[in-house]
Amino acid sequence: QVQLVESGGGLVQAGGSLRLSCAASGGTFSNYAMGWFRQAPGKEREFVAAISWSGGSTGYAGSVKGRFTISRDNAKNTVSLQMNSLKPEDTAVYYCAADPVIRRRVLLTNPGSYDYWGQGTQVTVSS
Repeated sequence: QVQLVESGGGLVQAGGSLRLSCAASGGTFSNYAMGWFRQAPGKEREFVAAISWSGGSTGYAGSVKGRFTISRDNAKNTVSLQMNSLKPEDTAVYYCAADPVIRRRVLLTNPGSYDYWGQGTQVTVSS
C-alpha cells in the first residue's frame, strides 16, 4: 500500500527556517491530496497545511499562514513544507498524510479524514 516517510526535522532558533520533505511510494501519488499535521506533547494532532492532488489549491492553518508553504513535486512523488519565521510554539512532531480518495475536489483539515501517515519528524524551535 501507501508508504510515507518524512525527513528534514531538527533543532532551529526562533526566526529560522526549516524545510520538511515527505517521500511517497506504493500508490499513484499524483492522484491524491496531501496534508501536513503536527502534534505537540499532551496536545491533539492539528492541521497545518494541505495541497490538492493537482497542486492547484493549498490551505493553511491560521497559525502558520504567511510563514509556511506547502508544495509538491509529482514527478518525484514528494510533498514539502517550507517553514519560515519559526516560533517556539511550532515545536512538534510533524506528520505528512495522504487523502485516500482519488482526486478529491476539496481540501480536508480533519486528521481523521486521512488514511495514510508517515512516521513523523521532530521539529524543535528554541527561543
